[in-house]
This record gives sequence, C-alpha cells and structure tokens, in this order.
Amino acid sequence: MVDLLRLVRTNNLLLAAAGVLAGGWIALGTLQVPTVLVLAAVSAVGFGMAGYVLNDIWDRAADQVNRPGGERPLAAGRVTRGTADLCVAGGVLVGLAAAALVSGTAVLVGLGALAVLVPYSPLLKRRGALGNVAVAMLAGLPLMYGAIAVGRAAAGIVPWTLAAWIHLVREIVKDIDDQAGDRALGRRTLPLVLGPRRARAVAAVLAAAFVPLSLALPAEAHYHGAYFLIALFAQLVVLAVASRLFTGRTQGNSRLLKGAMLVGIVALVAGRVA
Repeated sequence: MVDLLRLVRTNNLLLAAAGVLAGGWIALGTLQVPTVLVLAAVSAVGFGMAGYVLNDIWDRAADQVNRPGGERPLAAGRVTRGTADLCVAGGVLVGLAAAALVSGTAVLVGLGALAVLVPYSPLLKRRGALGNVAVAMLAGLPLMYGAIAVGRAAAGIVPWTLAAWIHLVREIVKDIDDQAGDRALGRRTLPLVLGPRRARAVAAVLAAAFVPLSLALPAEAHYHGAYFLIALFAQLVVLAVASRLFTGRTQGNSRLLKGAMLVGIVALVAGRVA
C-alpha cells in the first residue's frame, strides 16, 4: 500500500486538490466550498494520478539511473506495470466523471490536460524548454480549474500565471538534477542542450523575475494587503534559490521552491478573502 501511495504521488495529489479549492476561494472571495468545487478537486486528483503514473511508466529506465535508491516503486520493481496501467485508467475515468458533473468547460479543460500529459514524457520532455513550459502550465492549472468550477475563470488568470512561472523554474531545476538519466534516454533537456551552468543561469533569471511579477500582477488585480505580507516570505525563498543557482548550488532547490509554492497559495487566498 505504501508503494502504491508513493506511485500516485499522494502528497502532490493533495496539493492539487488544495490548489483547486484555493482557486475557487480566490475567485469567490470567500471560503465557501460548493459541491462543484469539491467535484473539481476530485477531478484534478484523478487527472493528476493518471499523469504521475503515466510519467513513471515512460520514465522507468531514467528513474533507475536518477533515483537508484528505490524512490520510484515502479522503477524498483515493487509495483507491477499492470497495476500502474490500472492507476492510469482509473485516474482518467475519475477525472472525466467528476469533471462532467462540474461543467462542459471542466471536461474540455480536463481533456486538454490529458492531451498534454500523454505525449509529455515520450515527446515533449525530449524537447527541452517546450516540455518545461508544458508541464509548468499543467502544474499551475488547479488554481484556474477551481476558478472555472465556480464560473469565474477570469479570476484564475493571475494565480495560474504565478503558479506556472514558479513551476517552470522548478522543472528546470529538476532537469539539472536528472541529467544522467535524461542523457541515457537521449533527451534534449535544457541542461543537456545549454550545459548545466547556462541552464542554472536561465533558472536563476526566471526565479529573480518572479518577484516583480508576483508584485505587479496581484497589485493590478487589486489583491488585499494580506497577500503582499504573506507573499514576502515566498519571494525571499525564491530569491534565495536564484542566488544559490547563480553560485552553482543545486541540492535542495526543488524543495525550497515547493515550499514557496505552498506559501504563495496561502498568500493568494488571503489576498482575496481577507
């Protein structure tokens, strides 16, 4: 059971569900939890499960190189390919069924996400920056999905943009860490195309640029002062990551950025409901 939970990335699925709820709260300006928002969160969990497991199926050979400690149960042989296939199919069914109970727009968004998820590892991930942008847009989507669920999609644009931006930095950071496995599979990720030093510089510049962006967009959207106070902690972490990347330190940056994302979500919600 532990390996199955690890396969589907339970922590990330909970974060996706929280992102959907946060997106709805931001759009509504209140902490109400209407049924459509709960269904959208369930849908995001289903699609997310399918995407994570499908990625592990495609990445099994690379994970055996990049994560030899058995972090990925499929690559380590502790979960069978058949079980993984069932998780993908089950996730798609849950995602589409829950989305259908939300709205036609939610179904279309879910199908669009699947259209990116399926070719991501075998095709898009091999294209370097294109794959990074694609997965960043998907990773930031739960916030928009929540806004769509409550019928206020426009309110999800700022949260989606900020989430996608910080996810883009994190994807490049992860590619820097995964060079050995990606090289073995012949992928052309940014660090393998530009070299690790230039890839670090790109990630650092994007991280530094996130700070003024995370101030300007919420200000333009008239977020409350609570956002700017809480977001300061996330911005300081992102700037610290930028500094670490410029000086060549790569270990731990992905976790720092993930923590900044969580604080950022709290800030976005506080900036609309406070």
